[in-house]
Amino acid sequence: MPNTSEFVADLARSIGFLSRLPVPDRFFKGQDGSISRAVRAFPAAGLAIAALPALVLFLFAPGDALTASLIALALLALLTGALHEDGLADAADGLGGGRDKEHALVIMKDSRIGSYGVIALILSFGLRASALAVLSRYEPAAGALAVLAAAAASRALMVAHWHALPSAREAGVAASAGLPGTAARNVALFSGAVLAFVLLVPLLGLPKVLLSLIVAGALCFAFTRYVRGKLEGHTGDTIGASQQLCEIGMLATLALVI
Repeated sequence: MPNTSEFVADLARSIGFLSRLPVPDRFFKGQDGSISRAVRAFPAAGLAIAALPALVLFLFAPGDALTASLIALALLALLTGALHEDGLADAADGLGGGRDKEHALVIMKDSRIGSYGVIALILSFGLRASALAVLSRYEPAAGALAVLAAAAASRALMVAHWHALPSAREAGVAASAGLPGTAARNVALFSGAVLAFVLLVPLLGLPKVLLSLIVAGALCFAFTRYVRGKLEGHTGDTIGASQQLCEIGMLATLALVI
């Protein structure tokens, strides 16, 4: 079916965009670099990227849950090329240290990392690892499924942040990739929520999973409003930061309410 083949192509492009996993060249032939429609497959791509880290966590959590959680997160960062973590660090430096829009954008483009970025990365890995350890001690499958659900839902909300703001720069990765279409954003949000419910509700129950998604969505909304006021638009770094914030919020909420 044409629609199925189109979604498979979008999924392949999304995996190529979001990770270092090899994707056949045929999916990129004739493409102009825009992923305005392909972002609808971001939640499914997140699921594919997080599959191996989730398996590692499931297998090794019975030994020591915190160590297994850190290994899983390290593997996830390796598979993505630390794409979102880099965005979080740069966004933290720019938004935290920038006097105004222009100064913030200059800081965010600088390859060096500052104190805000270091603190943001420490908190990101620390909060996610501790949350996954709590979930894994509760039930080994809970930690692994939470990795998958958060990977899908956070990448859906990342699309929402991207769609809500214009590009803060005329050039850059985010600007060249194009603004996500409204239909693509809606598909991403719907599929991200469905995947989270399907993966987690049977084990943790609807109220807890729903609360975690609400917290993640609220963080995305608040961050988007802050970025709008500070930069008047998104950058590749704020897009990556939104994914990290939503993943942290979802996992931390689940750990606190079980």
